[in-house]
Amino acid sequence: MRLVIFDLDGTLIDSVALIVETVTNSFNEIGQPVPDDKTIRSISGITLADALQVLAPGADAARMEVIGDAYRRHYQAERQSEREPLFVGALAALDQLQAHPETILAVATGKGYQGSLTLLGRHGIVDRFNSIETPTHNRGKPDPQMIETAMQKAGTDGASTAMVGDTVHDMRMARAAGVKAIGVAWGYHEVDELNAAGADVVIESFAELQGAVDRLLGPAHA
Repeated sequence: MRLVIFDLDGTLIDSVALIVETVTNSFNEIGQPVPDDKTIRSISGITLADALQVLAPGADAARMEVIGDAYRRHYQAERQSEREPLFVGALAALDQLQAHPETILAVATGKGYQGSLTLLGRHGIVDRFNSIETPTHNRGKPDPQMIETAMQKAGTDGASTAMVGDTVHDMRMARAAGVKAIGVAWGYHEVDELNAAGADVVIESFAELQGAVDRLLGPAHA
């Protein structure tokens, strides 16, 4: 069996504009200096608590609570617009992988569990994944626990597992878990950052995913 684990934001789901807008609007509302786009993009995949340390370094606990409340409120409001589409080619790539019965799919995301279920359900793909691992029940990225939990549930080991993600947090998590790391070039972090964080390969489109999985984990049987 082979296990392919996907990040959500920036990998399967195009949420870049939504996250940048959410941070910008929430910080403006409470008079907090708005970070630049590169800093905002860097928080994809990590927990909100860790993200706030990046976005508002030096803020005390009380201020962090104010910022966090504003972000959550704006994020929930922005999500109602349903501006979180699947990336072009994502569904076809899932179909191609799942055409082989020995290939199992899972999710490892920085989103909460309920939010992940809602988002995947909106796109009609929640049932494609053997497990959905989030910081709700695991330690957050780049800690390897989400990958380790997914492997345990799928009955696979590091040699037969690959993590697909768009951030350095995904690549470092994969390395810490002892699995293959597949970076994607269309997400939050740059290709050189993904390579420096330990990507085995960085793909430019979903059309390249099946080939990358076959090269790293061995080809699926027809």
